[in-house]
Amino acid sequence: MSREGAYARMLDASAKLQSNVALILEAKAVEAEKVRAWLCNHVSPDAYGEQQEHLKDTLGVHEQLIEVIDGLTKLNQGMSNVLKAALRQDERGGGGGYFGGFGDRDE
Repeated sequence: MSREGAYARMLDASAKLQSNVALILEAKAVEAEKVRAWLCNHVSPDAYGEQQEHLKDTLGVHEQLIEVIDGLTKLNQGMSNVLKAALRQDERGGGGGYFGGFGDRDE
C-alpha cells in the first residue's frame, strides 16, 4: 500500500472514530439527563444526616464526570495527532491535492 493510501485509510478510520464518539456522547447526554432528574427529585438536604455525607456523594458524581471528560480529552488529542501527521505529510510532499498529490492521479 502506498503512503498516500495509508494516510487516506488513517483519516477514514479517524472519521469513523469521531462518528462513534458522537454516538457515545449522545448516549451519555441522555444518561446524564436521567441522572440529573433523579438527583433533583431524590437527593435533598433532608435525605442526609450530615452535610459531610451529602458533600461526599456530590463529589463522587463530579469525579465520574471528570473521568469522562478526561477520557474524551485524551481521545481528542489522539485524533488530533492523526490529523497533524497527515498534514505534515501534505506539507512535505508539496504539490497540489491532499497528501502530496493524492487524489490527482489514479491509483
